[in-house]
Amino acid sequence: MLELKFSHKISEISKTTWNNLCPTDNPFIRYEFLSALESSNSVCKETGWQPFHLQLEDNGIIIAVLPLYFKQHSYGEYVFDWAWADAYQRHNLDYYPKLVSAIPYSPVTGPRLLTKQNPLPLLAIIKEQLPNLCQKIGAHSFHLLFPTQTEVDALNHPKLMTRKGCQYQWFNQNYESFAHFLERFTSRKRKNVKKERKKIIDQNISHIQLTGENITHDLMNQFYDFYRMTYLKRGREAYLTKDFFFELQETMPESLLLVIALKDEQPVAAALSLKDSNTLYGRYWGCFDEYDSLHFETCYYQGIDYCIKHKLERFDSGAQGEHKIQRGFEPVPTWSSHYVKEVGFNQAIRNFVDEETTAITQQIEQFSQYLPFKDELGK
Repeated sequence: MLELKFSHKISEISKTTWNNLCPTDNPFIRYEFLSALESSNSVCKETGWQPFHLQLEDNGIIIAVLPLYFKQHSYGEYVFDWAWADAYQRHNLDYYPKLVSAIPYSPVTGPRLLTKQNPLPLLAIIKEQLPNLCQKIGAHSFHLLFPTQTEVDALNHPKLMTRKGCQYQWFNQNYESFAHFLERFTSRKRKNVKKERKKIIDQNISHIQLTGENITHDLMNQFYDFYRMTYLKRGREAYLTKDFFFELQETMPESLLLVIALKDEQPVAAALSLKDSNTLYGRYWGCFDEYDSLHFETCYYQGIDYCIKHKLERFDSGAQGEHKIQRGFEPVPTWSSHYVKEVGFNQAIRNFVDEETTAITQQIEQFSQYLPFKDELGK
């Protein structure tokens, strides 16, 4: 007899239970990462991300968990529904609160329902219970962000809408070095990348890559100052607190890669990524002063170097960034599923989603033609 229960903080579920249910070593679904968000107050009721994690129990034993949040806004999701919320507001209707299954502030594709069992029948149960679930807790909608393709397919239902997005990712084709990677480029594109990397050298900037215990407290503190500055420059405070990063450093150091940019031996920028057994996830970056090509080198080229050296299959560089295409990052689809309670807008939202899906599909096809790689004839 399956039963659905909720936890208002992840600490109500044991770390062993949670991590044992993780079907992959994706760092963003690990207990340590999600717990750090909560214990650092980066994720809490005050920030609009109230934990509401779903548990599926079979005779009192937890067989699956779904990271879930009760939200009063749409910040930090990277699947934008502001237009939907505005339409509700203009008609004096409530769009919030809503239920969101996502990794807060992290547009990373990965499993959302964590289980060692076949997820399909469990997803079917959740799918059928969504309307009753939302009504019971007072949510006006449910959103599953950046799930796997399998999860999206399993949630195919007349009451749910599937949205398609686009990100840019790098794939390792058994490259032996960065120079080997550039051999796939056309001559002009290869020269552009070499020119960007030479600009770093000419400005007397070098980089160091640190993992695990080599990331000291002082270096993490320096990184956070850089990271926070990227938000202050835009007139707002950073989403994530310093305590969040310090807790990651303490609880999952093996999943961290810190790239430090040095000018005249002094740190001038930094990028912090997470990693698992086959993927590098570029996430956080910052600097005080701007230098020509510094962002490209610190956030992209250093990551590619690391992937090649450590034989990682993929580099997920995060949301947005069409400029990544000419640097060898390929457009790939991302997905989300949405249930919106019927109040008269559903058909309009469905029309929007259908048109958006067509546009994204065309965009991926078009942008794939702009990749810097040689064609089959080597030109």
